[in-house]
Amino acid sequence: MDLTHRYAVSLEWTGNRGTGTSGYRDYGRDHVVRAEGKAELGGSADPAFRGDADRWNPEELLLTALSQCHLLSYLHVAASHGLTVLAYADEPVGEMQQTADGGGHFTQVTLRPRVTVADASQLQLANELHHEAARKCFIAASVNFPVRHEPTAVAADAASGAPGAASA
Repeated sequence: MDLTHRYAVSLEWTGNRGTGTSGYRDYGRDHVVRAEGKAELGGSADPAFRGDADRWNPEELLLTALSQCHLLSYLHVAASHGLTVLAYADEPVGEMQQTADGGGHFTQVTLRPRVTVADASQLQLANELHHEAARKCFIAASVNFPVRHEPTAVAADAASGAPGAASA
């Protein structure tokens, strides 16, 4: 059985202001990412690199991919362990170090998932399952920097502010 999965997107640079890349300040960083059957994604560089702040930049998309992958891995692991997740949110942050030659690399990413579970007695399990989910995340396994986790689990009653609620 072939377990290889292939993905395809197309990318088109839309930042030619009439003179192409005749100078570093003469071209826009805007581009469009497309995939069959999906809405277009407007991209650019980070504003620090002369990009458009209203468009997604590659650094934000890397954080997004790591966060999405962990979410999907976590939901799978939770279902496999009988943990009922009612809500999940994340606010990941990442650090990139620019190098003197104009390049750079991410040095770390921290995911901060907040999981709401149905059963307060499973709060510890809810937090522990992030380890297994991290091992199963395809994107995290593909990067060369640490992806840390600062999870919070709350019971449904705690999320609503009901008396007797628990969190971990």
